[in-house]
Amino acid sequence: MFKQSPAQQNIAGAAIILIAFCSLNFAGAQTTLPTGSGLTMSRALTAQAQPARSAVSAAPATPAPAAAALGIDATAVRVLLTPDVETVLLSQMVGRIVKLNGSLGSRVTKGQLVVGMDCSESVARLKMSQAELASARETYDSKVRLKGLDAAGDIEVALAAAAVSKADGQIEMTKAQIQNCSVYAPFSGRLAKLHVKPHQGVNAGQPLFELVSDGSPRLRLNVPSKWLRTIKAGTPFKVEIDETGKTYKATVTAINSRVDAVAQTIEIEARVAGSNPELLAGMSGTARFMAAQ
Repeated sequence: MFKQSPAQQNIAGAAIILIAFCSLNFAGAQTTLPTGSGLTMSRALTAQAQPARSAVSAAPATPAPAAAALGIDATAVRVLLTPDVETVLLSQMVGRIVKLNGSLGSRVTKGQLVVGMDCSESVARLKMSQAELASARETYDSKVRLKGLDAAGDIEVALAAAAVSKADGQIEMTKAQIQNCSVYAPFSGRLAKLHVKPHQGVNAGQPLFELVSDGSPRLRLNVPSKWLRTIKAGTPFKVEIDETGKTYKATVTAINSRVDAVAQTIEIEARVAGSNPELLAGMSGTARFMAAQ
């Protein structure tokens, strides 16, 4: 008879105990299943492992709160004040600034000199062009007299006439350059920004100052495109300006010809009734349309 060592006997005993323990657990799992269910142990464990998704999917979706419930005014839109006319004046020549009549926010009238530049070189060039014109005219007159004496040909007279025209053109060009030395306000308004300082050298095309009209600013706002059912040119509404804290009466003056297909909005312009010098370009507020439901 084969005799086992003590270590082998211990291993065999542990294996028998493990088999018995597994058999007891299997029997216990079968006894916990309801009678007549027909479920095996594997199916019961699978059924317990599945998440309860049906309860989550069966819950009704909560509707989004209405705009009124959130305290949002459905007839109110943001509005921006823009100047009626605005422009940026550029330098038309290379030179040095000798006059700067104005400061930030100062009022200027139409035709007022705002920037004056050193024109001594252009004035000297004008005098040279005038002298050349006088010389060309004398040459032309002499050629005409010589032709009357058959001492000059037609070509010489024509060349002398061309020299007169050239000198006259140089004078006109120099006068135009002298006009560029002085920059005048094209309309009445206020200086919104100064890009230069006195005695500063500038190049052609360099910005000098920004000018905005001092009249009543325009209102610009984007409203839902479905409001076009009730909003037309001439539709009145009220606008509250944040900076002044006042409410003003306004009227729609223009409606854009295209609807923003992405945002489903359309841009409109409006005017504030009366004279309101406290309103400045860049202010913003809230516009309310009573008939925009």
